[in-house]
Amino acid sequence: MSKPLPTIVRNHLTALRMLLVMTVILGIAYPLLVTGLSQVAFAGKANGSIVSSEGKEVGSSLIGQNFNLPKKNPDDADEAAQPDPKWFQPRPAAYPYDPTSSGASNLGPNNEDLVKAVEERRAAVAAFDGVDPASVPADALTTSGSSLDPHISVAYAEQQVTRVARERNLSAETLKGLVAKYTDGRPLGFLGQAGVNVVLLNKAVSEQK
Repeated sequence: MSKPLPTIVRNHLTALRMLLVMTVILGIAYPLLVTGLSQVAFAGKANGSIVSSEGKEVGSSLIGQNFNLPKKNPDDADEAAQPDPKWFQPRPAAYPYDPTSSGASNLGPNNEDLVKAVEERRAAVAAFDGVDPASVPADALTTSGSSLDPHISVAYAEQQVTRVARERNLSAETLKGLVAKYTDGRPLGFLGQAGVNVVLLNKAVSEQK
């Protein structure tokens, strides 16, 4: 008759078996189940809400991006990027829409650097869109908390319609219709404000003939 294993050994073996069982269930089976269900039920969202144009992946509807003119000297890091008038422009970003560097500027409303930056942006946006500086919406002047937000206010989108219509030789009514189409309502119907997804809006604009 074999001698029973010491209690401490039995306890450790039980714990090891439990670890293996839970690893298989929670570390392998559950992730595979969730991944499979997500691919079947909402593959687009599960894969990052990728936006494609003419068969090419051009971005994600969840992450904003810049729509700038090509640099005259791509190798010059000090050359300031200039917005392309043919596109609806996003709001400013503390970081250049870089998912690896998400974050706000962390400057308070009384910070002199922030006040100066806002006034400079106000003048630049007003001149770019041909509007009164006093009418420029706040989101055209300030960054979002993540610096990744793909949305702008309806007011800022509508402000840009005349410029984009002129540059692309499209009717303002056509662009206003696209702005309305890509306007997302308030979250849960009562939180925040409605916003226009610039990435999807510009994709639609590029498809206009």
